[in-house]
Amino acid sequence: MNSLISDLQPTPVRTRLGEVPPQMRERNFKDSVHQWITLSGKICKIIDTPQFQRLRHVKQLGTSYYVWPAASHNRFEHCLGVAHLAQMQIKFLQKQQPELDITDEDVECVTIAGLCHDLGHGPWSHVWDSLFIPKALPHKKWRHEDASEMMFDDLIKEDHVMVSEREAIIIKALISGDSSRCEQVFISGMNVKSFLFEIVANKRNGLDVDKFDYIARDQYAIGQGENVSLGNLHKRIYNHKTAKAIEYMIIDALLSAEPHMKIAEHIDDPKKFVFLTDDIKTRIEMTTEPELAEARALFRRINIRDLYKCVDYKIFPWKLKDICRQHITAEAIVEAAKKAPFATCDPQEIDGSDPEQVDAQDVGPADPQTVEALDPKHVIIDMAEMHYGMKEKNPLNYVQFYSKYNSLSRPANAGDISNIMPASFGEILLRVYTRDARFHGIIQMGFHRVLADLESSSKELDEEQQDTEELDALDLDVLTADTTPAPATPREFTRTLSRVLQRQTEFPHYGAEKTAEHKAG
Repeated sequence: MNSLISDLQPTPVRTRLGEVPPQMRERNFKDSVHQWITLSGKICKIIDTPQFQRLRHVKQLGTSYYVWPAASHNRFEHCLGVAHLAQMQIKFLQKQQPELDITDEDVECVTIAGLCHDLGHGPWSHVWDSLFIPKALPHKKWRHEDASEMMFDDLIKEDHVMVSEREAIIIKALISGDSSRCEQVFISGMNVKSFLFEIVANKRNGLDVDKFDYIARDQYAIGQGENVSLGNLHKRIYNHKTAKAIEYMIIDALLSAEPHMKIAEHIDDPKKFVFLTDDIKTRIEMTTEPELAEARALFRRINIRDLYKCVDYKIFPWKLKDICRQHITAEAIVEAAKKAPFATCDPQEIDGSDPEQVDAQDVGPADPQTVEALDPKHVIIDMAEMHYGMKEKNPLNYVQFYSKYNSLSRPANAGDISNIMPASFGEILLRVYTRDARFHGIIQMGFHRVLADLESSSKELDEEQQDTEELDALDLDVLTADTTPAPATPREFTRTLSRVLQRQTEFPHYGAEKTAEHKAG
């Protein structure tokens, strides 16, 4: 039978009585999600390397741990889980469909690919490659997948790791989900088992063992059982407003420390990258150099919960992504805020506001000096792409379904799956943050005015009878700003929900309306 690879490792040298040496025996790992994970001695040799052990110190959910205290799991256990699922899936195919010619060596390569697919994640996972590196090295195109290959190449140089050069090429292709990357290692005329390249990283529809593990593991960590969809995970956990605020504080701290520490330069050196973990924060906090004072101050703000504030948000259709990126900027918001009447007058003078609804304890006239001090550096625009793994497309349109009566596959037809489907499969969650709470209300008014200007521009296009497709992209209902006036900066200290509930316990007739109001806020 054709194997995925041809040069196989020799059978392990056996000791007396035919026993496999202890260092080559299978090991069992007790996992909170999959129960028992059994991996071969060869694969455990990969686990027992500095390159893989590094993942013990990289949080799977990054800053979400600051919001969900139980979400303390790391990339280490996630990679074990992906290896386990990859091994289970290919062994099932091997047993159920012998005509596929899946060999034990194929099983091993796919399992190693699952194990090593996240070797290149930096500190706080996606915070590093999605936010920090693009700002620290704006002219460098770099992804954590690039670092995964670099770290894997460095890992297999370890004396006790038994992975051949040909195996390494195939494993990296399996990680990337691209079979064309290993064409040179196949014998001419050999049938490439393309289905193997959709197990760890499925480029066809995004359904792979990587997602199967992190969906199950993440929802378990936050105590949500098995009833949370990928869309809800993105909305509730991965893009939680407080976790996002902390992300930007970490990025600002790292960027401040970068000229002194040169952290970003470590991404091309595996001997230095192996020490890039979440403990960068602690390493900076323990310093005394004046060059790192700003970074230390930002990390202290995180520790004492003095966080960047979420000013406002709005959800846009996927088709407006480029328009939002072009027009809703920190500069545009600051410019609009400084032109707003709210910025220079008393709240009672705001056009359309009801003075009876304004709490004098909470808001007041904006200080002209504060308005003048507002700068784009005080504003953060966060655009999160929310989708089901294939951007605006429905992944089910790219899935082949099998009948239990035969081995034939076909796309799902009407009636095969639920008719209760989302109206769209992608959207943009846009949030506006401020680094300084003094500017909260002013920035919010500026954001509302930017939305109003966009609405006005789209109406002008309508009157000029521009191209229909362009007009469709400007959804007037979505771009319409809120009609309610923007509040001024909240008071520095607010009553928390726990204090309201305590008050209700002491005074039973107090608070139903207050609790509802707090939850709504």
